[in-house]
Amino acid sequence: MALSTPGPEQQHALRLLHQLMVRAAAHQVWRMRSALPDDSPASVEVIVQQAADEAMTALLAKLHTFEGRSRFTTWAFKFAILQASSDVRRLQWRRREVELRDLDLGTIPAADHDDAERSAEGADLANAVARAMATVLTPYQRRIAVALLVDEVPIDVLAERLGTNRGALYKTLHEARRRLRAELTARGYLAPTGGAR
Repeated sequence: MALSTPGPEQQHALRLLHQLMVRAAAHQVWRMRSALPDDSPASVEVIVQQAADEAMTALLAKLHTFEGRSRFTTWAFKFAILQASSDVRRLQWRRREVELRDLDLGTIPAADHDDAERSAEGADLANAVARAMATVLTPYQRRIAVALLVDEVPIDVLAERLGTNRGALYKTLHEARRRLRAELTARGYLAPTGGAR
């Protein structure tokens, strides 16, 4: 592969790869620009270039993991898209407060169904989930779940604010979901396969 062998071919391949990264990052940043505090073309261009550079660095560090199951350009494009998305979300949340709050049982919304029976079932399930969150999750798991699932804080932003990494938060969220699923299954709200009753 030209990218891994030093010389003129590598330099040419790196230039082409960077152009691809810029195109991919530009596509994503322009698509998400309404979320930016400053969506001027100059500001967008700075974000695009930074995302392309960071994506290129990440890709080159993982070049040895490319297995050829997709086209290389498709694989590379993904790095730029993910980096650009992450950068936009980070900028979007830069001035916003991230409050790690516990579940407020008084704010569970009523189910919105025309059918009274379905509405009652929805409210019952929502209350069961809230009770399960209050009883089977640790306070930390509850606050992480509320931040990510209810308040919709992007996981990379939450990781940065907490001084941790995405993997640790994914692990916490996975364990919280596992505990909730087990509790809701034991209480008869979910079938043993994970579907709703």
